[in-house]
Amino acid sequence: MALTNAHPMDASCPECGGDPQTADGETICADCGLILSEYRIDHGPEWIGRTSDGESRSRTGAPRTEARHDRGLSTKIGHTSGMSEEKQRTFWRLRKHHSRANVKSKRERNQQYAFTEIRTVTSDLGLPTHARDQACILFRTAQQEDLIRGRSLEGFAAAAVYIAARVGHIARTRDEIAAAAKSCISELKTALTAMNRELGVPIPPPAPTEFIPRYASILDLDHRVEVRAKQLVEEVPEAGPGAGRHPSGVAAGCLYTAAKQLDVSLTQKALAEVAHISPVTLRNTYKELIAAH
Repeated sequence: MALTNAHPMDASCPECGGDPQTADGETICADCGLILSEYRIDHGPEWIGRTSDGESRSRTGAPRTEARHDRGLSTKIGHTSGMSEEKQRTFWRLRKHHSRANVKSKRERNQQYAFTEIRTVTSDLGLPTHARDQACILFRTAQQEDLIRGRSLEGFAAAAVYIAARVGHIARTRDEIAAAAKSCISELKTALTAMNRELGVPIPPPAPTEFIPRYASILDLDHRVEVRAKQLVEEVPEAGPGAGRHPSGVAAGCLYTAAKQLDVSLTQKALAEVAHISPVTLRNTYKELIAAH
């Protein structure tokens, strides 16, 4: 049976010559049942809103998101120009009371504060949207399990960001997240311990190869250096220079070694600052890598 997307209303059925009838967006032959057209789509806006700047042809509102305590489903009172001062004051009071009414309990108020902190941290660190949403889901789960009572909201927000980054294989250290957040490193570690113990969230250890592209990009290194550094990471044995060292330090050592092998200018001080390690750690890793090769 042939289906067509459009059919003239005055035309007859091409199969039997019968009379077509339209109902619920479909045109069907009343005699043989042939579907002549279906899924009639209106490509125009659902409504036309009048604003001070003219017509607003928005088709929908903001999408649903996990990054807000109400998932972005509540309504908002917008700002409109061209009103008198008395009406502007009235709308200001309405917006204030409406924002208060959106938060129905202390739990939702804490969520609103923590989600704002998560959005700020993920934005400062350049994390993708899926990591931000995953962090908000983790915080909501921790709150439902009553893990936050008596603990720091900022610490759990930072811990949720760290776990989301680790699960997504995004190279961010705890020190970097604590520096971007309002929590200190001890609050972050306390929240991480509680979430790992009570929620059983699998936090894979970071791999040195996850840090190399970001460090190379910040230092504007040649792509050959990045490729060679990844090769050096793969060549490092488990009991070799990387044993007992932080992956960030191993990544920095491999980058420095690769730069030396390819005669690319790179100072230990600049690389150590980017990797948040000391130049001594970088030199020791470099010496061990040279000895291993």
